[in-house]
Amino acid sequence: MPKELEPSTNERTFILEALNNDIRLDGRDFNDFRPLELSFGDEYGLADVRLGKTRVIARVSTEVVQPFPDRPFDGIFTITTELGPMASPAFEVGRQTEQEVLLARLIEKAIRRSNAIDTESLCIVAGQKCWAVRADVHFLNHDGGLVDASCIAVVAALQHFRRPDVSVDGERITIHTLAERVPVPLSILHIPICVTFSYYGDGGRIQLIDATLQEEQLRDGDMTITLNKFGEVCQISKAGGLPIDAVALHACMRTALGKVVEITAFIAKRLEEDQAARTRRDNLLESSAENER
Repeated sequence: MPKELEPSTNERTFILEALNNDIRLDGRDFNDFRPLELSFGDEYGLADVRLGKTRVIARVSTEVVQPFPDRPFDGIFTITTELGPMASPAFEVGRQTEQEVLLARLIEKAIRRSNAIDTESLCIVAGQKCWAVRADVHFLNHDGGLVDASCIAVVAALQHFRRPDVSVDGERITIHTLAERVPVPLSILHIPICVTFSYYGDGGRIQLIDATLQEEQLRDGDMTITLNKFGEVCQISKAGGLPIDAVALHACMRTALGKVVEITAFIAKRLEEDQAARTRRDNLLESSAENER
């Protein structure tokens, strides 16, 4: 099975010594994210996130299905992840690594289980028809911070997505095209954002945000905190590693909240810019059509 190329002894010593002197190789402070870029595709529900050299694409799609028998008034929301050799030689197609399993569970708990989407709004006819919303996450390059980048990609794609409008007349269900009716955005209750902390040294005295791949390979422990901008905790995930006391945990949550507010505002700004660009394009197309007439 392929393995990730580990840092050499000299690289390990250099990076850890730099961290002990409060220096990161890319010049960031310990509580800084790498440059975050977010763009949207021509179709609704396609988000491309770049966090430093890490790149993640999320695509949201939907179809009409029959709801689960035990939840007749709810729609269906699922998240799938795909880690392949394109992201890193350590990943293989069709064979899930432990990292991929943990990543999928983290995203699942952060977004779906925190009820970020109002699944009742996806119901068309109780017990018969509902919308099944699916978010596919594709990792194109792995340089650390996969959890944080994929969470941003999924929540941005969900906010950007528009589903076709539906009308119900008795037992007849009509799904209208985008040309017939304006598509409908998803009902999103809150926007969870993941922030991952990495710990180094005795007792985790050195902690930093958004570790690169090399920093992840050398860390002694990590913890992912998922919050929304209102300060509501969606999950705290810590799978082994160094123990963290309650005071340090509370300090990390305060730091994470500040980052969550910044990232949420950044996503909202990008969504507004994309909507403005779409409006200008639609107006231009309408003007061109009128001139042809």
